[in-house]
Amino acid sequence: MPVQPREPSVTVQLSSPESLMQPVPYAHVAIGTGTRHVHVAGQISRDAQGRALAPGDLAGQVAHALRNTGAGLRSAGAGFGDVVRLTFYVTDWSPEKIEAFMAGVQEVAEELGLPQPMPPSSLIGVDHLFEPDVLVEVEATAVTG
Repeated sequence: MPVQPREPSVTVQLSSPESLMQPVPYAHVAIGTGTRHVHVAGQISRDAQGRALAPGDLAGQVAHALRNTGAGLRSAGAGFGDVVRLTFYVTDWSPEKIEAFMAGVQEVAEELGLPQPMPPSSLIGVDHLFEPDVLVEVEATAVTG
């Protein structure tokens, strides 16, 4: 079900100083001035029953993991407009995978109201995650008023 885009958060300001590397698909800095901190645990490409979604497909798993992250945010009364930090863990990372990774982000950006550029983000390559079929895990931190 598509998520109605929210108005930009008044508690989060995103910026990218000109003195930092440009262009990047995320803002370098987020300033959160709200009073509630929301931390969403690492989300993966599984449905509510724990069934794997998009096996072997990095773009598909990124999209599903972001959808699950969005569900976690919504459960706390937040959205991607409130996010001050995203962390992506990707198995067997290599620079050649960036196209598939970004395709997954773009697939759901409008659907989830994910700001473009994204909030400050890190992409961390790891050997493996908790199950062999899991290619990506996403964590989010948000601030709301």
